[in-house]
Amino acid sequence: MPQTFPSATYTMTQEKIRLGKMLFNEKRVSIDGTTSCAKCHPFSYYGADNLEKSRGNFGKINPRNAPTVLNAAGQMSQHWRGDRKDVEEQAKKALLGKASFGAPSYEWVEKRLGSIPKYEELFKKAFVNDKNPISVDNYAEAIGAWERTLSTPSRFDEFLEGRSNALTQEEKAGLKTFMDKGCTSCHSGALLGGTMLQKFGVVSPYWEYTKSKKIDAGRYNVTKKEEDKYLFKVPQLRNVAMTAPYFHDGSVKSLRDAIKIMAKVQLGADLSQKETQNIYLFLQALSGKLSEDIVTLPILPQTN
Repeated sequence: MPQTFPSATYTMTQEKIRLGKMLFNEKRVSIDGTTSCAKCHPFSYYGADNLEKSRGNFGKINPRNAPTVLNAAGQMSQHWRGDRKDVEEQAKKALLGKASFGAPSYEWVEKRLGSIPKYEELFKKAFVNDKNPISVDNYAEAIGAWERTLSTPSRFDEFLEGRSNALTQEEKAGLKTFMDKGCTSCHSGALLGGTMLQKFGVVSPYWEYTKSKKIDAGRYNVTKKEEDKYLFKVPQLRNVAMTAPYFHDGSVKSLRDAIKIMAKVQLGADLSQKETQNIYLFLQALSGKLSEDIVTLPILPQTN
């Protein structure tokens, strides 16, 4: 598990990270003055929000469940449909999102930030070579720099590094079941997911088991390609025990139920109660400790 998730496109500096942490919590760039990145990704709920679907500006309901922002920068793309290439693009486009920040334009956002004197100073320090440092691109890059530090190693990493007693016997049994059943064919890599798009409901229609209120066609709604129907990004499993409810629509509250549903609709497997419990216990071991920096709120600049 890497300590940070660096980018080949963007540089990470302490000045950008500090500014990005503040902007992550900044509400004044939303149309209603109450919406920030932290509204849908509070760390009190491990970077998710414990809702089926998030509430954006003026309480508008987002179309999908908010995944955790922890470790998100290490994934292949962002959003359930994989339609944001990285955390920087996600931060920028969320500003204009009708059910997120709802800003009328990027220029409006830049004007709002420029009206707060302290931000002018902080943007200049973070983007020293820019003639006009306060821009939405730099806003997004700074938030991305902060989010690229949100790594949460767990006992599972200690186990992978050779400390065999880092996991209990039950958790080890759960890991074995997890691998033997074929879960790792999709939940792979350092984050146990986030590396590919996959059809939700390979064996059976997912909604028959999730009891979803609405059938979401996933990536098909982006590409209009028939082969992309019900395709979603495979979610990472890091901190999954802390980020209920589950799936793209938050339709399942119980992690044990989510485990059984995934086995059924993806693999055609009916897990026994013992197998389900063992996998459940293994997934608990993927919960990492949040650093002091993650849980400490920044003091934001005052409006003059």
